[in-house]
Amino acid sequence: MRTETPALIRLADYTPPAFLVDEVHLDFDLQPEATRVKARLSLRRNGPGGTPLQLDGERLKTLSVAVDGRVLGPGEFTADDHSLTIPGVPDAFALETEVEINPAANKALEGLYMSGGRFCTQCEAEGFRTITWYPDRPDVLARFTVRMTADDAWPLLLSNGNLVETGRGTDGRRYAVWNDPFPKPCYLFALVAGELDELADSFVTASGRKVELKIYVDPGMSARAAYAMDALKRSMRWDEEAFGREYDLDLFMIVAVRDFNFGAMENKGLNIFNSSLLLADPETATDLDYERIESVVAHEYFHNWTGNRITCRDWFQLCLKEGLTVFRDQSFSADMRGEAVQRIKDVKALRARQFAEDQGPLAHPVRPSSYLKIDNFYTATIYEKGAEVIRMLKALIGAEAFRKGMDLYFERWDGHATTVEAFIACFAEVSGQDLSAFFAWYEQAGTPRVRLASRWTPETGELEITLTQRTPATPGQADKRALPVPVRLGLLDAEGRTMAFTRDGEAQDETLVVLEGEETRLTLSGVTSRPVVSALRGFSAPVELSSDARPGDRYVQLAGDADLFNRWEAGQEVARDLILARAGGAPDEVGEERFAEAMGRALNDQASEPAFKALLLSLPTESDLAVARPPADPAAIHEARQALRLRLAVHLEETLKRLHLGLQDGGEFSPDAASAGRRALRNAALEALAANPQSEIRALAEGHYRAAGNMTDAIGGLNALMTLGGAGFASALEDFHTRWRNEPLVIDKWFALQARDPSPEALERVITLTRHPDFDAQTPNRLRALVATFATANPARFHARDGSGYRFLADQILAVDRYNPMTAARLVEPLGSWRRYRPDLGAKMKAELERIAAAPGLSRNVLELVGRALDG
Repeated sequence: MRTETPALIRLADYTPPAFLVDEVHLDFDLQPEATRVKARLSLRRNGPGGTPLQLDGERLKTLSVAVDGRVLGPGEFTADDHSLTIPGVPDAFALETEVEINPAANKALEGLYMSGGRFCTQCEAEGFRTITWYPDRPDVLARFTVRMTADDAWPLLLSNGNLVETGRGTDGRRYAVWNDPFPKPCYLFALVAGELDELADSFVTASGRKVELKIYVDPGMSARAAYAMDALKRSMRWDEEAFGREYDLDLFMIVAVRDFNFGAMENKGLNIFNSSLLLADPETATDLDYERIESVVAHEYFHNWTGNRITCRDWFQLCLKEGLTVFRDQSFSADMRGEAVQRIKDVKALRARQFAEDQGPLAHPVRPSSYLKIDNFYTATIYEKGAEVIRMLKALIGAEAFRKGMDLYFERWDGHATTVEAFIACFAEVSGQDLSAFFAWYEQAGTPRVRLASRWTPETGELEITLTQRTPATPGQADKRALPVPVRLGLLDAEGRTMAFTRDGEAQDETLVVLEGEETRLTLSGVTSRPVVSALRGFSAPVELSSDARPGDRYVQLAGDADLFNRWEAGQEVARDLILARAGGAPDEVGEERFAEAMGRALNDQASEPAFKALLLSLPTESDLAVARPPADPAAIHEARQALRLRLAVHLEETLKRLHLGLQDGGEFSPDAASAGRRALRNAALEALAANPQSEIRALAEGHYRAAGNMTDAIGGLNALMTLGGAGFASALEDFHTRWRNEPLVIDKWFALQARDPSPEALERVITLTRHPDFDAQTPNRLRALVATFATANPARFHARDGSGYRFLADQILAVDRYNPMTAARLVEPLGSWRRYRPDLGAKMKAELERIAAAPGLSRNVLELVGRALDG
């Protein structure tokens, strides 16, 4: 076991930078194995006189250092593995350095590296220090001018801002000069060089400026960027209308790269995207791919104001740009694809990732107070829970005040690196509300548990509602404060119709209650019959809600709740309780039959959209169920869930077949929300039928796959065949690989599908696939498709009783950590939840974490998460 303890970085220790940088001139001589970077920084002192200059750097071969034109000798500066220090510098001066780096050897994919034979960069959070010596922190903002020189093998030379000059030097090599007029932190620097195809378009802003739009992709792939271009233009228009934000440069570029640790990066004017989140056509991309492209293109574009123009003072404020921008992209997607359906999808993702995070050793506040490696805090808590906090803020102060607060924030902090406190202060100022208690949402980890109790008095028609809350202890935070929790609620009668009521003398059919302190009571009058309380509508706060509702109340909501989120939620709650009851050894067969009948009525409701019905038909995942009632037994949960699926398949067979047939569409493919919803329901119906392995269903699934005219239906057919297993599935898998073996993004789906296969031989198959010629663990997309999917989306087999799934994952983490610590660290979380599972499984998971922790040469990324998992 290692004994050294790397020092934590703490929010409380923040100090302003000792030096600021006004101008940066970078000159890149691009060579795959020996790129030379000359940097000229205009520096000025920001702290006490006499403080030496200290810059960040990693893996840099320093060739020269000069101050105000004078080259420094060996004794006038020190350079080690992490810093360059120069004592005795003046208060304002020019620093010139030249370093050599090796992009081709950079398998960490951080800083400047090679992908598909091209140069590209990823500098967030601390990658710029692997390019040149620099104060690599987000509160140092400077104007960048970049010159690149390269051989003809890399004809396209791109960087941030505006293209100033191109040509050939005296040596005959190509060069390009770019200037970004807006000050930015170095994490937003970007460079791409190589051979790429261009898809060009333009956008006219609300003020009449023409912005050139360009998307760069692999040669021959420009047609697949058309949907991303369309999403970009819709995002630009939406941001003008919803937030009053215009784009500020005359050029906006996106580049797709094959190898990327993240989904995408918002570099000023030059977004860099993982190809999987940019390229789409009906043959190679599913509807989910189209949705994700739309969402991520919007997210990265929206960062231009919430992240770029206004950035973070320090990395503890990461939620200031990420949580806020997720809220903005979710709002955009809701307008594009339907508010209720989008809300359900967002909450499903939140619960699957963030609620699980809050219940384990990796729980942390939306704004953490310390970290060892900031890369480990690009989490669901920062992103998704951060967005929920913004959504609650809007609910508490109202839409009008929220917009005014955003306008004030943009006006006051444009061009600055700022804090969450400064952000919240804008809303307190415009609303006149004291938001000090609300700020605890940023500082306190854990998911609050809210309890609702109601008492109806028939004689007076009064309904008394009592809300209480508590938040369980999390690592490092044993004592919890009560939080302000906005709870939106309405009432239904026994038939599911909306009931009116009176609150504080005002007639309403829905109201917002704010749970303040540990308990809040309110009385509603004019309630003429016993009501069904529909609470937490629209998931108005990221909490776990329980109530004293009668068992039948959820069926009333499932049948007729006007709030579609709560209608879906009612079905999920019924299904969850039935599955967990069976997993615990007490099956409720009467309840299962009643649930199947209710689901049949919901599926036959002509007023409901197909996309919503598809979500209704989807049962809670096994991972969700494991979080719901620990200690979990994954094998028992899997069997119980399969039993309910079989019940639905048998009871609803005719309805499901009718949906599958009736939703067949032989027309031209469209990625619009309505068309995607119809495909979603058709494929959900087939998957539900596949739980009943009849020969007729096998033939239906095989026909569905063979007749598929788009990737959504092809994957839908494969999913059903996977459930059924046997020769049909094996044949379809072979056919799929043969057809798409030259399409990397499609082959990722082929690997991921097999990783999800819950059959007993799943792990053996996955291990075999790690030796497949198409598998490359150094390609993050491929690694995530196979290894991460197995660990997170196949709980029945990952949690094998003999611990073999855990050993496999630990081996992968140790192997990947040698060259890509950031990606390796993201594989730790499935093992980190060891306390959530039955003791024999938890002990085996913990043993693998201890084996990882004892490995020599472990990165700080993995060391931090493994240590927290063991100690939390």
